[in-house]
Amino acid sequence: MKRTTLSLIAVAGTLAAVTGVAALTAPDGAVPVNTSQAARLPVERTALLCPGPSTSEVAETTYTSYTPEDTPAAKATAQGKGEERTAAKTELQPAPIAPPPGEQPAKTTKKPKAPATVTKPGTPVNAEAKGPDAPALTGSASGGLAPGWTVQQTTVVPAGGARGLLGVTCTAPDTDFWFPAASTAKGRQDYVHLTNPDDGTATADIELYGPAGPLKLLSTEGIPVPAHTTVPVLLSTLTNDPAQQDLTVHVTTRSGRVGAVVGAADDKAGADWLQASADPSGTAVLPGIPADATSVRLVAYAPGDADADLKIQLVTPTGKIVPASADAVHVKSGMTAAVDLPDLTRGEPGSLLLTPTDPKKATPVVAALRVARGKGEQQEIAFIPAAAPIEGRATVADNRAKGSTLALTAPAGGAEVRITASAGAQGGTKVSKTVTLKAGTTTSLAAPVPDGLKGSYALTVERLSGGPVHASRLLELPQDGIPMFTIQPFTDDHSKVEVPKARQDLTVLDD
Repeated sequence: MKRTTLSLIAVAGTLAAVTGVAALTAPDGAVPVNTSQAARLPVERTALLCPGPSTSEVAETTYTSYTPEDTPAAKATAQGKGEERTAAKTELQPAPIAPPPGEQPAKTTKKPKAPATVTKPGTPVNAEAKGPDAPALTGSASGGLAPGWTVQQTTVVPAGGARGLLGVTCTAPDTDFWFPAASTAKGRQDYVHLTNPDDGTATADIELYGPAGPLKLLSTEGIPVPAHTTVPVLLSTLTNDPAQQDLTVHVTTRSGRVGAVVGAADDKAGADWLQASADPSGTAVLPGIPADATSVRLVAYAPGDADADLKIQLVTPTGKIVPASADAVHVKSGMTAAVDLPDLTRGEPGSLLLTPTDPKKATPVVAALRVARGKGEQQEIAFIPAAAPIEGRATVADNRAKGSTLALTAPAGGAEVRITASAGAQGGTKVSKTVTLKAGTTTSLAAPVPDGLKGSYALTVERLSGGPVHASRLLELPQDGIPMFTIQPFTDDHSKVEVPKARQDLTVLDD
């Protein structure tokens, strides 16, 4: 019998660096981990994936990469002290667009270049690309640049079928995504973009659920996503079922992991990215409905075996109200439910709150909103998925001197948050302010702007105390009378993980 001694601290550090989550299980007979003394340490590696921005010849895309500077590891990097265990760096590489099986690859006129990347925390870095050759990206950050690293992709398409302002916070790779509010209706072109960050091929499955249940798919074979590439899949090509105005898309992987996001384009109402809903939960918060929204459509799905009965409330600046158009929605198991909410905001910004009508029957759901501003040919759409609460800190990059609005919702108890506007990409000094949120209200405010701002900047929201906080950022870039806008939820950056302390080294007995 061979006796091997393993340092638990070394094991925990490795897990934190690779996955961002330290989850340890002691072997049978080993000394248990003293979890009561777990230390919260900064993650050492973060991965992000950005979809291909647009196929339009007139598209203009801005990539913004940013890492906050207020963690000890980030401060050490900013001061040139480096990292003892992991070198501090960020890397972004173009991800070639691989066609779905049976299709030919698209021709490009230029070889895409990787955009500029962050070299120190606290200052965003921009890069621009034009036309259909703007690349999808795979990337990672390590050391002091990893905690809170984010990349924002913003695209302006002034004309054509995909006209609009399209914004997306590049996603972390995962194996499970839910997208309510997708569509195969006439005039809609919705693509699921699958991006693989790893060295081996990933295999993904896409399931579609309409108001009558699952749609019959043309193939049950998984979709291969080659290493370091992205594959856009047009939803309407997956099924022969009649067009569906309201769909829920479920993306899972059989092998590997991917980043997934839905690009939705409406021939008459513009285009935007639909990001994944928060994980299925009995309660859902959809933050940041603009005050001047001309139409709001709620789409929800219950993935479990039970139906969901949900109370609908609008969380306004003064409290919760029940919309006159609908006070509840019944979501059948395995079926997509949708309800229009006309005249929802009545000139006040707000957030939608879904709670079980019977608190004892909290059936998990996923949900998203399709929001429109303007009317007729000057209409523009965006999407608001259900957002998880900010546990510690969250950031959205690429904010401008004008047109950035924050929505902060405290659906349960009151809370206090700190909002930090970073330095600008070309100059300026960061500013911070503390905001107190009243329980059951939504606070909407123009984003603070750095002193002497030049270029775009990042906004970071930190929950300092109190109950759960959900937040989103609205960016407006109106053009030719069209109220172009996009809304990004703030997603907790999980910049720190709990690394348990061991009472003693683990001893593993090998035969």
